[in-house]
Amino acid sequence: MSYQPKTHYDAVDKIWSSEKEKSQFGEDLSIGEIIFQEMVRHPKSVAQVSDSEKTILLREDLLNNAIRIATYMRNLDLTQRDIVGIIARNTTHISAVAYACFFNGIALHSLNPSYLPEIIEKLFQNTKPRIVFCDGDEYEKVRAATAKLDVKIVTMRNHPKDAISIQEVLKTPAEEGFKPISLKSTHQLAIISSSGTTGTPKAIIVPNCRTILSTFTNLTTLDVQYSASTLDWISCLWTIVSSGVYSTKRIISELPFDPAETLRIIEENQVSWVLQSPGQVAAIINCPDFENASLQSIRYYNFGGGRCSMEVQNRLRQKLGRDFVNFAYGLSETGSLCCVNVHFDAKPNSVGRPSPGYKLKIIDDQGDKLGPNKEGEVCINKGSFWPGYYGNPEATKEIYKDNWLHSGDLGYVDNDGFLYVVERKKDLLKYQSNYYYPHELEELISRMPGVAEVCAFGIWGVENGDEAAATVVRKPNDLISEKDVEDYVAQNAGTEFLRLHAGCLIVDDLRRSPNGKTNRAANKEYFLQAKGIQIIT
Repeated sequence: MSYQPKTHYDAVDKIWSSEKEKSQFGEDLSIGEIIFQEMVRHPKSVAQVSDSEKTILLREDLLNNAIRIATYMRNLDLTQRDIVGIIARNTTHISAVAYACFFNGIALHSLNPSYLPEIIEKLFQNTKPRIVFCDGDEYEKVRAATAKLDVKIVTMRNHPKDAISIQEVLKTPAEEGFKPISLKSTHQLAIISSSGTTGTPKAIIVPNCRTILSTFTNLTTLDVQYSASTLDWISCLWTIVSSGVYSTKRIISELPFDPAETLRIIEENQVSWVLQSPGQVAAIINCPDFENASLQSIRYYNFGGGRCSMEVQNRLRQKLGRDFVNFAYGLSETGSLCCVNVHFDAKPNSVGRPSPGYKLKIIDDQGDKLGPNKEGEVCINKGSFWPGYYGNPEATKEIYKDNWLHSGDLGYVDNDGFLYVVERKKDLLKYQSNYYYPHELEELISRMPGVAEVCAFGIWGVENGDEAAATVVRKPNDLISEKDVEDYVAQNAGTEFLRLHAGCLIVDDLRRSPNGKTNRAANKEYFLQAKGIQIIT
């Protein structure tokens, strides 16, 4: 991900843009067609290694499995108007299911296995999948949630007696002369879930658009990719697509993220490409095994989806011994990484310049465009059409206007065209007459010896407004107290008002969304419950 396009600033229109990258593949080919042809080209290279199941698939094995699953779908008369549901962990055959969907031009709709039955029912009532691939662990939950739908359920592991197993599907004879379907770039490739921190997750359409490959073009057949996220999250979709397109080796595990296991996986498999959330990076560097772990194989250590403290970034860079740590910025709605910062020393905490073909603008509350170093809402134009949220045109219109995605993030662009994302717009807080951001406290507290992770938020009160509070995870074997944290903030904050007026809570771990991102709303709710605080409006 070291490619950095030239950035141009139009001082009249106040828009930053980057040059479009020359395509390595025919413009008329769909993502499925590219993956198909590349798997045919490299049949004997290793496509996938399952660390947890101890399975190895060559590209010809994965291709043949995907063709059989795609044929099974065609035998069910599934067409491009249909949807395939997925609620599964990273097991051996989940990539083949995804590729089968790409080959058939059928959008997959992936949900997290931890979702409650009522959430699954609501989301699938929207997309109405004809077939759902799920783990046997969730079979009864999925069957109950889809009872009102005409749906076939296939299990990927731990198969119940009355379920169709993936092994049965893989016995389907491949269609003679099988060819993938051609698609327009506006056709839906996948439907993934938003973080769902403010209610039921939205169904985000990712189109069959070449921009999904943006910033991945430096990958080669020698690269080994690893990401712990499941297919309901954009990072897993990126990994599955880029692995198929660029013929890399992909390492998977059905087990949830564990820092010690991740370090072992990286070392044993000589992983060169990693994509993690900031919480996962923090867990890695605070793991007892971190100091002795070998990370010399890594060429790209990417993190995104939130802020990562400078202490964590510096410790990781010091360990790697070279500048392979990249702060990435992307939205599930864009379907690709909007920016990647490969200039840490010159621009720490920037998310980088616009990715190839992207445009950026910063607007104020009135919608007027702002120039360099002026803070406002970050808006993104990726140069292609976004279909929106599936079955939710109202929500689509709220953030997608005249081909510009309104991110809801506050930020600014400096004189060199580097974007800095400051905070979510809705997270801006006000104590008495003073405005502040949660990340200011998080950055301060993260520098305190003994702190592993922190999540800050405001507790609203009639008299003062948003009184700051924080949940804090201690480093292993450290005994800092809540008062220690409060005193540290009071002694080290740069302003008189920036204090933990609502207090601190020591926790074993932060509350997170199913994709591993820190869930500020959930941490705030837990804090209120633990402290017995009731919000009076």
